[in-house]
Parts: sequence; C-alpha cells; structure tokens
Amino acid sequence: MTAPLTPSQPPHHQPPHDPWQAAAQPSGATSPHGHEEDGPGMKTEVRESAVIMVVVAVSGILLGALWMWLSPRVPLISDGTAVYLKDTEGEQAIGVDGTFALLALAFGLVSGVVVFLLRRRGGIPLVVGLALGSLLGALLGLQIGIWLGPETDVVAHAKSVGKGVVFDAPLELKAVGTLLAWPVAALAVHLGLTALFGPRDPEPYPHAYPDPYQNPYGGSHPDGHPYGGSHSDGHPYGGSHPDGRPDGTGSWPPPGQP
Repeated sequence: MTAPLTPSQPPHHQPPHDPWQAAAQPSGATSPHGHEEDGPGMKTEVRESAVIMVVVAVSGILLGALWMWLSPRVPLISDGTAVYLKDTEGEQAIGVDGTFALLALAFGLVSGVVVFLLRRRGGIPLVVGLALGSLLGALLGLQIGIWLGPETDVVAHAKSVGKGVVFDAPLELKAVGTLLAWPVAALAVHLGLTALFGPRDPEPYPHAYPDPYQNPYGGSHPDGHPYGGSHSDGHPYGGSHPDGRPDGTGSWPPPGQP
C-alpha cells in the first residue's frame, strides 16, 4: 500500500526583501542615505522657532522707521477754535496706509525667504514662529512709526504752531487689516519655497506593490508558475495536466473510471 501522493508545497521562507516585514525604526533613526527621519527633535524645533519669532518681531523697528520716513504727510491747519484738513480732497491719508502695506509685503517676502534659507526642512513650530513674529513685527512697526512721526496730540500741536499755520497730522493706520500683510506674505512665500525646493520625505514602502508579473522566488508569471512550474504547458507543480495527474504521476482520470 502506497501513501497518497500530494502536491509539493511551496517554500515557506520569506522573500529576501519583504516590504511588509521591515522592522520599524525608532524615533530619530537614520535612513540608508544618512539623514534623520524625524528631524532634529521637537525641543530643538521649538527653540529655533522662538528665536526666529523674536528676530522677525524686532525687525519691525526698521519697518516703523521706514514707514515714518516714506509716508506722505497729511497737512492740517487751525483757525484758533478747530483743526481742519488743509486739502480736503487730498489722498495723503490713503497713501499712509498704502505705504505701510507695501513695506509690510516687502518685509514678509524677505523674512519668508530668509527663514527658508536658514532652515529648509520647515516644520509646524517654525511656521508658527514665523507667523507670530511677523504679526508682532507689524504691530511694533506701527507703534514705532507713530512714536517717531509727528506729534500725536493734535490740539496741543495746533496751539503750539499758532493760528493759520500748516502742520503735519500724526501717522495713523486707518485700514487695520493692513497689519496682516506681513504675516500673510511671509507664510505664502515660505510655503511656496518649501513646496518647490524643500526636501522630500522618503517613501516608507518603496516596494509595497511589487510587479505582479515578477515572482519573488525566481519564476516568471507569463511563462511559468511562481514555484517553478510551467503555467501554460504543464501543471503548476511540475506535472502535465492534460496527460497525467496534477502532481505529475499516473494518468488522469485514473484507470477504470469514466
């Protein structure tokens, strides 16, 4: 009595490069290319973002000085009892807001480029620091410009210059939304540069979806079975299906059976 023949089983060893069996790397581990996967660490990123926020905010002093220097002057005149605009149809007040907006956009462009060049990797703390620093810089520039500009007490200034004498109105930002020009420009520029020239993260599973026609055990799918058999000319495990049993022995169907 002979033992029943069973088809040979496929090998049980894993393919040499199974993408699903790759061991997870610990935080901060280096990739095969030598760079860190998770960046310098959250503490370092927060520290760098705080430094960037302070530096960007302090640069608002220069914004305020330029705003005071380049803004057009709004002429006022007093008749001894009240203060009036000397040129009621003038556009100097609009020019003051426009000058601040243009300067803020320029500062946003420069700060976005500089921050990207200093730290190309980016990160959420860096973006938050850039946004907060830009907003604080705009507020600081507004206060510096008002402080360096003409006298803010219009009544006292009119009395000091006398009746019928033209004097300059204090700097004033009527469009408060202009304060957002700096942070919006900085974030837009930084985001654009990061998307175009920033580092790319490596693919976590470069061979997660192998070629369906390429057998990891050496077989070729169109011409043979993944385990070495011939798919079109014979049984997957080496037998010839039309002339014999699926395992390659005897005949099929067995003798004596229809």
